Amino acid sequence: MKVLISDNLSPIGVEILKKAGLEVDARSKTSVEEIEKIIGDYDALVIRSATKVNAALLEKAMKLKVVGRAGSGLDNVDIPAATKKGVVVMNTPGGNTVTTAEHTIGMIFACARMIPQAYSSLKAGKWEKKKFEGIELYAKTLGIIGMGAIGGVVANRAIGLGMKVLAYDPFISPEKAKSLGIELADLPTIYKRSDFITVHTPKTKETANLINKDTLAQMKDGVRIINCARGGIVNETDLYEAMKSGKVGGAAFDVFEKEPPENHPLLTLDNFIATPHLGASTLEAQENVAVAVAEQIVDYLIAGTVRNAVNVPSVPADQLPTLSPYINLAERMGLFQAQLCEGGLTQVVVEYSGEVSNLKQEPITLAALKGLLTRSVNENVNYVNAPLIAKDRGIEVKVSKSTDTTEYTSLITIKVKAGGKDLAVSGTLNSKKEPRIIQVDNFPMETVPEGDMLVLMNNDKPGVIGGIGTLLGQNGINIARMQFGREKQGGMAMSVVSIDSTVSDELMTKIRQMPNVLSVKQIKI
Repeated sequence: MKVLISDNLSPIGVEILKKAGLEVDARSKTSVEEIEKIIGDYDALVIRSATKVNAALLEKAMKLKVVGRAGSGLDNVDIPAATKKGVVVMNTPGGNTVTTAEHTIGMIFACARMIPQAYSSLKAGKWEKKKFEGIELYAKTLGIIGMGAIGGVVANRAIGLGMKVLAYDPFISPEKAKSLGIELADLPTIYKRSDFITVHTPKTKETANLINKDTLAQMKDGVRIINCARGGIVNETDLYEAMKSGKVGGAAFDVFEKEPPENHPLLTLDNFIATPHLGASTLEAQENVAVAVAEQIVDYLIAGTVRNAVNVPSVPADQLPTLSPYINLAERMGLFQAQLCEGGLTQVVVEYSGEVSNLKQEPITLAALKGLLTRSVNENVNYVNAPLIAKDRGIEVKVSKSTDTTEYTSLITIKVKAGGKDLAVSGTLNSKKEPRIIQVDNFPMETVPEGDMLVLMNNDKPGVIGGIGTLLGQNGINIARMQFGREKQGGMAMSVVSIDSTVSDELMTKIRQMPNVLSVKQIKI
């Protein structure tokens, strides 16, 4: 089998691939056009950040089985297109954590003391001590947006420097924050109190332009902003204006929305410093990720074992057909449940009953965690990092199993504690191995967890169901399915309405105002 390496990779990784008997074509700075011409001959593609694996490239990859990213970020890979094509996408989580966090700390130092500017001045034959008077880090407040693995290491190092650390991450429990020595805060508080702000989130629809002219206006005068995460999280045009006005005292970037930046206005400012995407550029990190991605590619191509994949759980090839329907069920249950919960998760218990209790539960549990965390945290959640994210946020995860049979051959129940409340969801597979949710707390029902759904809590009174149908129909929203469950006659009831399109905020308000409707949530799976 043939492996194409399209970006620079440490020789130690190339050697591992060759020793396994794979034919290796190691290249660097390969253009997309060149890759598209040759990709049809390769079974595996190893990349870093430069190669863009898009749908057009994947269409030409007739033999491709796996894409391996030597690093953690996958912004340059179209994961849905790869999944549709049946291509496994792997990354190497953790290999860059320490080095990126250390680079962030270095940028904070450089920004505070204007070290690059002072060096350039000295090289030009000047001795401008007064001009480059900086500030101390000791006793200053550092605001961290995103407390994943990298954010956690940055917090640890900052505390060691005597800084006060505020952190925004809606999924970290107060107990976990206390153990880390940090103070949890919402974003407005981060903006208002921080002397330095550093971002450590992926770039998503929610985090793009997270820091913009409106949020910059909420910050302290003279605040310093660090971005070693992803270009585009900070609006670069808005930052330029804020730095010109003096609102922002300094900024340090390792990443840009467009790389390399060409004639970028930020680079004209004396109080702006930047590095060319060096967060992961240490000898140790590059060797770590090269070894990891090479070993994962070998394991998959030679033994059929999946490790560190983001679009398929790590499962031996011979077990995947049996486990896949349960993995799908558990993830959909988690997505459903996460959108019903309010407040941060503190505990997850996954219970297995019947035939499923005799299977390998770890990948099913990972899928449940992935579903629960996906809509709740400011980072990309996958089957690899879900347990690490849960651990970092102090979420207790338990698993129990019983071979006792119920009326269902197999049953999975996910019980969570969130915001001080308990919520349980049970699910099973029908005869065609399709996922079904069959109970939510004390409300029995049979719900297909897919697409757009409305979940209503209501009094069990006549007219509620008809009223919902009428109101949706008047607004041009077609109902695909409706399921109902109640605790007892005349008591509390739950209605799950599957619909063909999203409900507007205005219509949601009208539904909430209907007689006997107690609450309504819109869920998308």
